[in-house]
Amino acid sequence: MSGWLELKISIIRGGMEEYLTPMGPTKLHVNPIFEISPLQPMFSEWLVFEGISVDERGRQHYLDASVAYKRAVLNCIDYLSKFGYSKQQVYMLLSCCPCEGRISGIVDIPNACATLAIPVAIFDQDIRPKKTGLPVGPRLVSKGQAPTARYTGSLETFQNPATKAPGT
Repeated sequence: MSGWLELKISIIRGGMEEYLTPMGPTKLHVNPIFEISPLQPMFSEWLVFEGISVDERGRQHYLDASVAYKRAVLNCIDYLSKFGYSKQQVYMLLSCCPCEGRISGIVDIPNACATLAIPVAIFDQDIRPKKTGLPVGPRLVSKGQAPTARYTGSLETFQNPATKAPGT
């Protein structure tokens, strides 16, 4: 994904002491504050992934939004890897694309729910689910040491132990 960055900085002498409260043992333990650009990306179609507060082993984490968000991200990574992208590529993409993460619900005890929305327009192919199924991959071309994607149509899946029928 190509892009550009325009950065404007104003240095305020003594600004850390005046505006920020240290959250640790030294005055350098502060969290930055910043103003975002007035220009926002204009995307109209998003694909949303959901996660709840149940980890990969099927263990319930009572109203833990961090686990729910982690599951939403992992669901997204797993889904996009079916389109010929490596999981590492999807991870890198999510670190820089204009995705939107939200805490979507903390009222459905014992589950917290989080969502991750990604714009479909940033991809070189249509990533939305279709009746015709997944495209025949791979879409990636390997050159030298670049990672390759070998989509075989069969990915490892995880069976939640809590959903297994007794005696199976």
